Amino acid sequence: MATFRGDPALSRSLGGFVRDSRPEFGKILRILVEIPSVSMDPERGDDVRRCAEVAADLLRGIGARASVVRTRGNPVVQGMLRHGRNDPTVLLYNHLDVQPADPAEWRRDPFTLHRTPRGWSGRGTSDDKGPLVTALLAARYAAEHGLPLNIGFLWEMEEEMGSPSIEGFLQRRAGSLQTDSVLVSDTTWISREHPTVVYGLRGLLGMHLSLQTHERDLHSGTTGGVARNPLSELGRVLARCQDPRSGRVTIPGFADGVEPLTGAEMEGFLRSGITVEGFRKGHGITRIRPSIRRREDLIRALMAEPTFEVHGFSGGYPGPGIKTIIPHRAEALISMRLVPRQDPGAVAQRVREFMMQENPDLEVGVESILEPFLGEFSGPYADAARDAMRFGFRREPVFWRAGGSIGAVTTLRRHLRVPVSLLGLSLPSDRAHGVNEHFEWRQAAGGIRMLVRYLDAISMIPKKP
Repeated sequence: MATFRGDPALSRSLGGFVRDSRPEFGKILRILVEIPSVSMDPERGDDVRRCAEVAADLLRGIGARASVVRTRGNPVVQGMLRHGRNDPTVLLYNHLDVQPADPAEWRRDPFTLHRTPRGWSGRGTSDDKGPLVTALLAARYAAEHGLPLNIGFLWEMEEEMGSPSIEGFLQRRAGSLQTDSVLVSDTTWISREHPTVVYGLRGLLGMHLSLQTHERDLHSGTTGGVARNPLSELGRVLARCQDPRSGRVTIPGFADGVEPLTGAEMEGFLRSGITVEGFRKGHGITRIRPSIRRREDLIRALMAEPTFEVHGFSGGYPGPGIKTIIPHRAEALISMRLVPRQDPGAVAQRVREFMMQENPDLEVGVESILEPFLGEFSGPYADAARDAMRFGFRREPVFWRAGGSIGAVTTLRRHLRVPVSLLGLSLPSDRAHGVNEHFEWRQAAGGIRMLVRYLDAISMIPKKP
C-alpha cells in the first residue's frame, strides 16, 4: 500500500477521520478522567488498578494485544499493534496517573469530565490522558491504513511519583519491548503560538539537610555566645553553595561536564520569540536576577545551566512575638536541576563532600534523583518530528529544552538503547497539575494529524540491526 506522504487520498482520509473522531475522543477521555487514578494517594490504589484494566481494554478495542503487568508498585499497561516481522517498531509512552485534586478548589468536580467552549475540563485532561487518547486514535488510524510499522504501547501509572517502578519493569521486560524508537507525548508547548518539539529535559537531584547542635532548645540569655545555633550554621552552608545574584552554583566541580549550547541551538531557541520582560511578567516575577539582561542569558539559565534552589528552611520558634531560644535543630530541603552531561550520582557526592567540609555535623540525605535527557536536535527522527509538527499544526515548530523532568524518559533510553522523541500537545494555559485543568480539541485534532504523519515518516527509517 502506498505510504501516507505518497498518497493524497490518505491525506484526505485523515482529515475526515479527525473531524469524525471528536465524539469518540470525548467518550474515551470521559472514561479515563472519571477514574481518579491519583498514584501518590494510597487510598486511590484500587482506582489506579481499575484505570489500568480499563486502559488495556481500550487497547484491545483497537485490535492490539494488551496486558496489565504487575510491578512492585502500580501496574504498567503494555500493548502491541503488530504489522509485520520485518517492519520497524515504535513504542508509544504515556502515563495514566494524575495529580491530586481538591474539589473545593475547582469550579466543578475534577473527576467528572466537563465540556468547555474549546474542549474539556477535568483532572488529567492535559496531563496526560488527553494526549494519550490522541496517540491511541492516531495509532488506530495508522494500523487500519496499513502503515508498515509495528506500534507498541507502554502506559505507566507512577509518572507523577517519579516513576519508581519503571526501572524494575524494564529490567524484567526489556526483551518484550524490542523497538527501534520511543515516542513520548507528555510535554508542553512554550506558548499557544509556538508548536514545540522538546528534545532535552533537565534532571533533578533532591536532598534533605539536617543539623542538630544540642539535645533541646536552650535559653539564649544563659547560653548565648557559647551554644551553637543550627539555623545560623545551616544558613551559612547554604549561602556558600550559590551566588544569589547570578544563581551560579559555587560548589567545586558541580558543573563539570556541562556543555554550552551550540550556535544552531541558540538560533532555534531565539525563534521562539521569548523575551526577558515577557517571561518576567508571565510568571509574576517582581525582579529577575541581575545577571539576566538579554534573551540569550534567559535561555541559557532556563535550559543549559544547572540550578540550586532552597525549597524550605525550618527550625526554632515560628509563633508570634520572639521566643528567646537557641534552637537545637535546623532542616532544609533543596534541589538542583541538572543539565545534559551531568551525572546525578557524581553531583550528589560533590555536594555532600562540600557541605560536610563546611560543617562536619551536617546530615545530608538524597531524596530523589532523575537523570537529565538530551535527544536528537538533528537526524532522521528530529527531521520527522519537525515535519510532523508542521503538518499537524501548520506552523514551523520550535525545538526546545524543557526545565522539568520525566523520570521514565532516561530510563527507557538506558534500557532500550534507541532514540526517544518527545512530541507533546499540552499548552501552558492548560493548568496541568493545577486547578481547573483542561485540554483543547484543537490540540487533539492537530495532534492526531501530527502523530499519523510522524508514524508514517519513521516507518521509512530502516530497522536497527
